[in-house]
Amino acid sequence: MTNPTHTVLMQPVLMQRLRDAGLTDSDAQSLLDAIGEQAAGEGAADRWSRVSRSVLEPDLPFAVHRLVFDAVFADWQETDGPRPAWSPTPEYAAATNEGEIRLAMGMNDYLQLHAWSVTEREAYWALALERLGIHFREKYAILLDTTDGAENPKWLAGARLNIVESCFSAGDGSTAILWQAEGGPIQHMTAGELRKMTNRVSNALAARGLGCGDPVAIAMPMTAESVAIYLGVIQVGGVVVSIADSFAPAEIATRLKLGGAKALFTQDVIERGGRTLPMYDKALKADAPPAFVLPCGNDLQVQLRPGDTAWEAVLEADDRFEAVPRDPRDPCNVLFSSGTTGTPKAIPWTHVTPIKCAADGHFHQDIRRGDVVAWPTNLGWMMGPWLIFAGLMNRASIALYYGAPTGAEFCRFVRDARVTMLGLVPSLVKTWRNADCTRGLDWSSVRVFSSTGECSNADDYLWLMSRAGYKPVIEYCGGTEIGGGYLTGSVTRPASPATFSAPALGLDLCILDADGRPADKGEVYLVPPSMGLSQELLNRDHHEEYFADVPPGPNGETLRRHGDEVERLAAGFFRAHGRTDDTMNLRGIKVSAAEIERTLSALDGVRETAAVSIAPQGGGPGQLVVYAVPDADSGAGPDELKAAMQAAVRSELNPLVKIHEVVVVGSLPRTASNKVMRRVLRDRHAEAKPS
Repeated sequence: MTNPTHTVLMQPVLMQRLRDAGLTDSDAQSLLDAIGEQAAGEGAADRWSRVSRSVLEPDLPFAVHRLVFDAVFADWQETDGPRPAWSPTPEYAAATNEGEIRLAMGMNDYLQLHAWSVTEREAYWALALERLGIHFREKYAILLDTTDGAENPKWLAGARLNIVESCFSAGDGSTAILWQAEGGPIQHMTAGELRKMTNRVSNALAARGLGCGDPVAIAMPMTAESVAIYLGVIQVGGVVVSIADSFAPAEIATRLKLGGAKALFTQDVIERGGRTLPMYDKALKADAPPAFVLPCGNDLQVQLRPGDTAWEAVLEADDRFEAVPRDPRDPCNVLFSSGTTGTPKAIPWTHVTPIKCAADGHFHQDIRRGDVVAWPTNLGWMMGPWLIFAGLMNRASIALYYGAPTGAEFCRFVRDARVTMLGLVPSLVKTWRNADCTRGLDWSSVRVFSSTGECSNADDYLWLMSRAGYKPVIEYCGGTEIGGGYLTGSVTRPASPATFSAPALGLDLCILDADGRPADKGEVYLVPPSMGLSQELLNRDHHEEYFADVPPGPNGETLRRHGDEVERLAAGFFRAHGRTDDTMNLRGIKVSAAEIERTLSALDGVRETAAVSIAPQGGGPGQLVVYAVPDADSGAGPDELKAAMQAAVRSELNPLVKIHEVVVVGSLPRTASNKVMRRVLRDRHAEAKPS
């Protein structure tokens, strides 16, 4: 019997397309021969695993990878789930953190493990505590006390701990941080050196009367020193107020006020991409409290105001310090929701929240002892603290690049630092791909990619996987108020670009339609309790924000509002459709901005898009306006783009969805955590129209 996929692979049309993609006749024929060599009895997923691992090299044109992927899966049925671009071998799965414990427990697959983790929550979190080696001064009497209900659980009741002590389990001689400034060499800091710097920071704060419960802000780039400062504040019993270095003075001032900061660590300037950007001056304009100022280079480039102190004068000589034990419910960090319109939510993390970060990193990103973990980020975004805890508590090294991560030098840093887990955001991948930043680079050290921040583009992520010889992308969706993810991936399940393969361990979810009924597509609600879930907001009513007017779950469970729209796919996979407040109703057709953007951003010549609904003057149905960033060499104007986009929407989404206008821009406004600010675009569009 003829294998239909094999027939597709041998079609002359594919041969011609491989030529068009840049292969010679002999190379194209050799590729087809290698692909078809062992075709008998192979399913599409097995065939792709073999081809992607042994035939398709990263230096082949990506168009070739794409053609072969589409051909191999030409007969794939979506009822079997999305097409897998990577599948684990049994040997790979058994060597992962998740696979190791699952096999030890006699469980057949990830979904069985997840079901256990949410029905036996105490047992799961006890296992996580043991695997991570969480250090307690006094062990908990009760791991989970739900006397006050699922909305207000008490985790680790009766315990005393300081979570910083669990960040130094790898041994003083191990590498804690690798970093590189633009144009400089890679440098290393051992865990012992990081511990000593952390202790000197704690002693400096204690000498200035700052300690238990005192908020201390950090507004500076992600550097080795900022990691030590972050840990030093928490170690002394203080509370870090996290502020992104990209914020304008007014935004810094808002966060300083909401966090009640008594002091500020900042930097004189930031040097990035050949430019010198102000940092200390922004803090002054924000009317910052007494500041401790680090130099970007060897010497300070600013004149300090009275009462502010240079970094070298701050540090105490004594590099010994005993961490101050705290109650698990005591705050250690105040982070802020990423929105820059209106007042952001001020979200406290407790000494329990980092356990969620580290557990996710352990089981989902599969971070292991000795790994090198890179994720371009900042302490003002939750992935900054996440990187510190998920890296150090799993006894791995953190890799920090001090320049812009958008160019080839960062991609070379990934190679030279031998990064094993590379985290990113989708727009970064698109930038690398458009500029061909990874050309000629050996990324074989990368074992796992992970992605968060916005909805991914499947084609971009197939490209990303191809750059490292096909490694899985763990999509990671959650939030600051979760301390990690609720929807993610498993390294023991197949990975399909731009989809999620697993709900996070220890946390369950429920999808409801507009009428509050269980559905395969709709708004996602979380099923508490879970370590990491916030229980307080500093400037809003927590109950009103997450629990008020939320319907019960199918079995009467307490549900927690989160605000994402999610679709359940076949075979246990999921696809995210963005925030529910980004869902548009266009002439009675309900469609999410993420769905439109995913379709339009795949068009040739389009770098990225943002879709917004604009209320027309005088009222009436919302009008779809698309902001588009074209490729530099595209040359396409608004009318040409609109025609191509309308055709894509008509064929891929809904023929009744009409694009009212396409606005060509050089870039899209983004939050510090890289989310597109659609509200800013709506306001901008309204202001541009005559009244």
